Amino acid sequence: MTFRKTGCALAAALLMATPAIAGGDALQPAGRWTLPERKQARTPPMGWSSWNAFRTEVDEAKVIGAAQKLVDSGLAKLGYVYVNVDDGWWLKRRASDGRLLVRTQIFPSAALANGESSFRPFTDRLHGMGLKAGLYTDIGRNACSQAYDLHSPNLPEGTTAEREVGLYGHVDQDIALYFREWNFDYLKVDACGINVYAPGSAVVEQNGYRPFAPLIDQTSVNRTDVAAVKALYDTVARALDGANRDGDYILALCAWGSADVRRWGKQTAHMWRTSGDITPNWSRMLHNFDSASTRALYAKPGAWNDPDMLFIGHGDFDEKHLTEARSHFALWAIINAPLFIGYDLRSAPASLMNIWRNADIVAVNQDAGGHQGVIAYASDDAQIIVKTLATGKKAVAIFNRGLAPAEVNLTAAQLKFAADAPITLRNLWDGKTLKPFTGETSFKLAPRETLIFEAGGVRRLTDGVFLSEIPGDVNVAEDGITVSEPDPVVHRMIGQWSGTRDTGERPTYGGWGGAQADATPYDQMLAIGGRRFDTGIGILSQSRLEVRNSSRRGRFEALVGIDDSTRNTQDRAQFLVYGDGRLLASSPAMAFGDPARALAADTRGIKVIELVVRTRSMKSGMPIVATWANAALR
Repeated sequence: MTFRKTGCALAAALLMATPAIAGGDALQPAGRWTLPERKQARTPPMGWSSWNAFRTEVDEAKVIGAAQKLVDSGLAKLGYVYVNVDDGWWLKRRASDGRLLVRTQIFPSAALANGESSFRPFTDRLHGMGLKAGLYTDIGRNACSQAYDLHSPNLPEGTTAEREVGLYGHVDQDIALYFREWNFDYLKVDACGINVYAPGSAVVEQNGYRPFAPLIDQTSVNRTDVAAVKALYDTVARALDGANRDGDYILALCAWGSADVRRWGKQTAHMWRTSGDITPNWSRMLHNFDSASTRALYAKPGAWNDPDMLFIGHGDFDEKHLTEARSHFALWAIINAPLFIGYDLRSAPASLMNIWRNADIVAVNQDAGGHQGVIAYASDDAQIIVKTLATGKKAVAIFNRGLAPAEVNLTAAQLKFAADAPITLRNLWDGKTLKPFTGETSFKLAPRETLIFEAGGVRRLTDGVFLSEIPGDVNVAEDGITVSEPDPVVHRMIGQWSGTRDTGERPTYGGWGGAQADATPYDQMLAIGGRRFDTGIGILSQSRLEVRNSSRRGRFEALVGIDDSTRNTQDRAQFLVYGDGRLLASSPAMAFGDPARALAADTRGIKVIELVVRTRSMKSGMPIVATWANAALR
């Protein structure tokens, strides 16, 4: 295999991939919110996808049947409006003009009287039902099925060139076809074409494909050309914008958490996969959930972490395993994952339908505030995830990850409510309101059970809001990571495809060291000078955060310092606060062991607050862990 950047060159590529650097110093205040203000995906997209239900054995009757069930069951009214045709729809790319042809044997409405094929009758039908239409493609020349589903009767046919149905070399042509002519609303862009078709590989030699030197190595962050992968997806994003000037479309990236996409996906697309494919296994669900659950600061309206589609209805999440199915759904809901059903809805039992159409849990996922749930308690056995709702109330999921019953304590502090005031919990599974408690309460959870509640109480910060409560209003413009490292806290399961034949599957998703809410970048408790904090933002030095002052709060305040967990105890860092590009407050250069220092700024009339940490000495090459403890707007 050939890779273009390794070692120091990779670090340079990562820096070049950050748009803020295009103008010079990435830590200079932008004076504005730099993420695109997207019209679509203001809440996580919802709908149905053909892949987990049928893989490539998809056809028009199955898709329309699912669409009709979305409408008839009321799921569409809850927000399940995207109906996505995944891999298996294409016949070939016509040699004469490069136009893609639909496999009309399985999509008969695409066969036109003049011998051409068009998805327009199909998308018109979905639009007539009040739904939206989604389609699948690949960023490379060939799709995933052409490597992994070789038994399928629905693989592209013809010569080597005719079977090259991916976007590579045809971006503008294909995007115009999909959106201007066929009128689709959503595009999933896979990455097998730049990953598994290496020169000399068995799949290339045995199937007569044109080789493509891989840009992605799923087993090594260092052997992935991050800049090149991002550049390809940016080209698609630009083409989509040109074909949809009204912004009425969704771009979903499917690079399986590789190429450090969890860092830059928010700048390019509406949603991006944070992990490899999900399978209908409990351990794999944990793996996918973990890949997204610590990334609350990287998701927000218009840009969402995607741990892959729901697998409810299959395997460990079928109608015989409703506890697991409910957990899967509740967890996806509270971390603002896109909700895409992957089941043959034409025969769905009521027990499964009742999970998908739980309006209260869907409302948590679709809350207008756009704040991904933040982990308030974490262990390998149990977790508590808390999400701030637009109403000021909280949603809280209490999750037993294991195979034994667990007793879990829920505290007012975890909810960021006052400990001496009553707290109410409404169970979102059955709608019942529990007896109010003060201080803390406890629950006994069955194995693999997740309880999810709407919580009300007196806010701990009565005149403001902690930044860790509103991650949807925080953009990590620069997180200080210079070399991408795999995230070690993602659950490791027996290999879904390799079994135990190798040395074990080690997740290689970049993101370790990224900014976190209520924890350090390396998953430790926030602490400065021996003083611990249960709320704040943990981030590396050489970082810049943009905070949208949506509520027009008049004061920012925090206790700042170098975190006790830092690996670099030699260098100093300075904390600076900007408002609409103007310096408002700064600390002196602080050293490891210095006590936390109060930092405050007048933010009246300020639209965007920027929090910058600069390294002020360079004795060590190690990163500095910096903490914005108790960071709040008041």
